[in-house]
Amino acid sequence: MRAFTTPAAKATAGTRTHPDNAQLSSTPTRSRRGPNVPSLHAFANPARFVKLARPLTPILFWTGSALLAFGLWGGLTRTPPDYLQGETVRIMYLHVPAASIGMGAWSGIALCSILFLVWRHPLAMVAARAIALPGAVFAALCLVTGSIWGRPTWGTWWQWDGRLTSMLLLFFVYLGFMALTRADAERGGDGRIPAIYGVAGSVLLPIIRYSVVWWNTLHQGQSISLTKSTIDNSILWPLPFTLFGFGFIFAAIVLMRMRAMLAAAKAEARMRRMAQ
Repeated sequence: MRAFTTPAAKATAGTRTHPDNAQLSSTPTRSRRGPNVPSLHAFANPARFVKLARPLTPILFWTGSALLAFGLWGGLTRTPPDYLQGETVRIMYLHVPAASIGMGAWSGIALCSILFLVWRHPLAMVAARAIALPGAVFAALCLVTGSIWGRPTWGTWWQWDGRLTSMLLLFFVYLGFMALTRADAERGGDGRIPAIYGVAGSVLLPIIRYSVVWWNTLHQGQSISLTKSTIDNSILWPLPFTLFGFGFIFAAIVLMRMRAMLAAAKAEARMRRMAQ
């Protein structure tokens, strides 16, 4: 009996898994074990991913904008001032989401880096590169709002305590990751060095998380956990709206950046074919 090779298998065998190329063909990704595609690689094909991301991007953006607007309206106009911090407590509605997303974004980079290193997921490093810039912006917003919040509360704009210093280090790690991915792409690297850096940088996350527990710092301890909160509900209720609002907007920005990167890589590949 004559061996039969499907077109999908030929396309998959001839395609390199490179973070810049990202397998720009429209061929579905197949598993070596059989025709069933694992859920991990369900959207590994860029064409399938773009088809999903295109309508999802505006939905996430406008939903996040509505939640954020409502949360800020409630936090700035409908909540009472804190008995100790007064009106300055209202910056919490910006600072807490910025800190959460700044840390969560690096968790996404670390996860994408692991997917790339272990399974060579074709969109993994594209996603990591797309996350880096907005993640750095949210980390910077956390530092700025924290300084503004700390000035009337602590009497100083900056204090080299564990939480602030480790968050500043995370911001610099973001900058290092963006510089490394650009240099790796310019020299034609395969993305492994930025991926290793992405995994190694995650060591800062538990340090930031538990710094107020491990060291006696100026930064206040944890006020909100999964089971309880030390903040009164009359002040706390707008926070989930701003948190999810910023989160949806962040997700929309990442999807837009991924689509732009895939389009740029596809256009570059087309230009190379035309030049040849």
